[in-house]
Amino acid sequence: MKLSFELIKKVLLLPILVFGFSGLFAQHLPAAAYNVLQPLEDSLKQASNDMANPDDEFIFRFKADSFFTRGFVNALKVPYSFYYPFDSLESVSRVYAPDSSFRIFTWEVMKDFTYYRQKGAIQFNTPDGSLKLIPLFDVSDFTDKPYDSVRGPKNWIGAVYYRLIEKTYNNKKYYTLLGSDGNGARSRKKWMEVMTFDDKGNPQFGGRYFQYQNDELKPKQPAYRFCLEYKKDAQVRLSYDKDLDKIIFDHLFSEDMTPELHYTLVPYGDYEAFVWKNGIWYHTTTPFDGAPLKNDFVPKSLEKELKKKGEQNQMIPPGQKDERVPHESKDKVRDDNTN
Repeated sequence: MKLSFELIKKVLLLPILVFGFSGLFAQHLPAAAYNVLQPLEDSLKQASNDMANPDDEFIFRFKADSFFTRGFVNALKVPYSFYYPFDSLESVSRVYAPDSSFRIFTWEVMKDFTYYRQKGAIQFNTPDGSLKLIPLFDVSDFTDKPYDSVRGPKNWIGAVYYRLIEKTYNNKKYYTLLGSDGNGARSRKKWMEVMTFDDKGNPQFGGRYFQYQNDELKPKQPAYRFCLEYKKDAQVRLSYDKDLDKIIFDHLFSEDMTPELHYTLVPYGDYEAFVWKNGIWYHTTTPFDGAPLKNDFVPKSLEKELKKKGEQNQMIPPGQKDERVPHESKDKVRDDNTN
């Protein structure tokens, strides 16, 4: 017999009312809800692992994904599930708005080494604990122009998000999402996209938020989202540095001098960055200019690397010839998603 939401909520609410903690629902997960969600999460672990297992046949990964998706949605229907972390589902990424108004789940399913599809959903934090969920449908394989427009949940350019950065301009919130994409047999992608909400609360992905000059390595302007495509086994950084308040990414070059073939691109050894100003991410080739040489300012993740290069406070100015040999530093410390 199926239980209605109201009946489930009353059952979960009873222990709180008995002990006089009715205000707890506004901020925390009720113990009764936790006791319901924990076994549901346990029941999804195997499917979560199986859908990400590259050694299985694709039919088993797709079946596991189907089972997982149905079970996961049912778990989210439990009142106040927003406060449950689901952190044992290791193949599923979770990013949160700083004010906990919503969170985004994303994951990736591989058919074979030439085909990857991302799946996801946005869960909102509702006052009464009911489920408000917007599924995201990846259409990357059905468009030749992924950079050309603002998109909604039904024509989303899929990515597994590993970072969300909130910015504000003119009293409006802008959420910048950083994500990864298995893409294909010879290359991977990392995406940077700005998400906003319209007047009706619907998510909008992309927009004219990026200012940079066209080159062979970046999406041609006007670009509504930013992407780095690179050699499959390369280690490429695209991450937000809180100390610098910039999004830092690797400067790429082609191993065989064919930059139009993105599967030949690998890190050069230098960095570029985006800086947020007046509602725009502005590109810079000198992300560390003006950074003092104090250890309490230079990010620890870059300090050793910058000392090795001897360029803590400078990058090569635009237009100046670089006589150095392209290389990859063995000591680089990357972000959480460097593949």
